[in-house]
Amino acid sequence: MGQDRVDRIRLVIVDDHAMVREGTRGMFEQFPDLQVVGEAGDGLVALDLIRQIQPDVALLDIRLPRLNGIEVARQIARLAPATKALILTAYDDDDYIAAAMQAGARGYLLKTAPLREVAEAVRAVSHGEIVLHPTIARKVAAFWSRGGSASAGELAHRFTPRETEVLRLLTEGRRNKEIAHDLGISVRTVEGHLMNIFTKMGVSSRTAAALQAGNSFRAGEDQESIDERGPDH
Repeated sequence: MGQDRVDRIRLVIVDDHAMVREGTRGMFEQFPDLQVVGEAGDGLVALDLIRQIQPDVALLDIRLPRLNGIEVARQIARLAPATKALILTAYDDDDYIAAAMQAGARGYLLKTAPLREVAEAVRAVSHGEIVLHPTIARKVAAFWSRGGSASAGELAHRFTPRETEVLRLLTEGRRNKEIAHDLGISVRTVEGHLMNIFTKMGVSSRTAAALQAGNSFRAGEDQESIDERGPDH
C-alpha cells in the first residue's frame, strides 16, 4: 500500500466551470494511481496553487478568467519546473495549438476524448512524454510547415535512419512505449535515440523536437492514417 502511495501521480485540475472540475475529479477517483490534489477556476489562482503544491501534472483549459491556460503553461516552467502542463480544451484552433506547444505544454487533448485516454495522457506527460490527439498532431505539423522547418533532406542528412524513424513517430505524438513497439526496440533504446536527436537539433524537449521536425515529414505523410489511427495513439 505504501508503494501505491509513492507511485501516485498528483494533479491539479484548472477549468472555469465548477461542474466540470467536480465531474473530472470524481471520474479520476476510479484510477488508484492518479490523485487530484487541487483545483482552480482561474489562471492566477491556478498559478499560485501550482507554485505552492508543485503537482506532477496541471490539467489546463485554455479559456480561463484573468490568465489564460496558455500563459499558465508558460509560467509553470518558471514557477514549478517539475510540473507538466497538459491542455484539455474544447478548442482546436490552429493559433491555440501553436501557442500552447510553444509555451511548453506537454500535451494537447480535446474534451471529446474518453476519460481513459485523458488518464493515459496524464500518466504519459508525467513521465516526460508528449501527447497529442491525432487531429492535433496533424495541425501541429501543418502549423510548422507555414513557419519553415528543416527540409526532409536536411533531416535525413543530420540523423541516422533509425533516428529518423524515431523522429517521424515522435511528430505523430507517439509515446516511447509505442515507438519501441512499432520499431521492435526497447524503451531504453528509444530514450537513447531521443537524446541524440535533441542534441543534434539543439532542443531540450519532445515538444520542441516535434514542432521543429513536423514539416519535414508532412509532405509524405498519409493524413488519412493520422485521422483513422484512433484514440489509443
